[in-house]
Amino acid sequence: MPYETILYEQEGALGILTLNRPHRLNALSRQLVQELDAFLGEIERQREVRVLILRGEGRAFCAGADIKEMAEEEPGVALPRATTRIATRLENLPLITIAAVHGYAVGGGCELAMACDLRVASEDAQFGQPEVKLGILPGAGGTQRLPRLIGIGRAKELMYIGDFIDARTALAWGLVNRVVPRERLMEEAKALAQVLLQRPPLALALIKSCVQVGMQTDLHSALEYEARCSTILHASEDRREGMRAFVEKRPPVFQGR
Repeated sequence: MPYETILYEQEGALGILTLNRPHRLNALSRQLVQELDAFLGEIERQREVRVLILRGEGRAFCAGADIKEMAEEEPGVALPRATTRIATRLENLPLITIAAVHGYAVGGGCELAMACDLRVASEDAQFGQPEVKLGILPGAGGTQRLPRLIGIGRAKELMYIGDFIDARTALAWGLVNRVVPRERLMEEAKALAQVLLQRPPLALALIKSCVQVGMQTDLHSALEYEARCSTILHASEDRREGMRAFVEKRPPVFQGR
């Protein structure tokens, strides 16, 4: 379907999704949230794309909710819940996601970045959950994902005070995986994507699933789930190919089976 607030391009098994409201720093309007939801529904059903990069057009990744639009809404409307839904759908995609972050990634923008598997940031990136200054809370998963990524103490400080941190601090705290100069951001994100595309897709999918399940359950149950996934992989063609290639000293050719 045609979109107005997002752009999408595909390079083989790599997809690049761009938030495209640069005049509003890619703030999350109702339309943008609806179009993201529709796009995620489409990409959930396909198997060609194995890695997805999420980026923002213009001067920022995403400056959070469109506050001007929110201020005109009645309390209890659906936008906060819709934003939560797209962050959860993004987190649970059956492929690997990379947030390529520059400029502001605050509020809902930070929450979208946290819903991705990996985060590459430019040196000018700023992260934060400033919702408390507006009398609200990080309602798209921020109160849950942020402590899991950076620890409870630091997460509470960011959410209680509402100030931003820079890219180097985000790296030191574990919020992002890599920091690069602005002009190298997409180059680095694509290079990381290419490494992931060389890995066996079934193993990546099950590793991701193990982590997701493990973060939501007790250790014993998580280990049982890990064992079941390990058994599946042990019987896979990719496992046999990977081990044969290792013994034969050649690059493996994985098929996702």
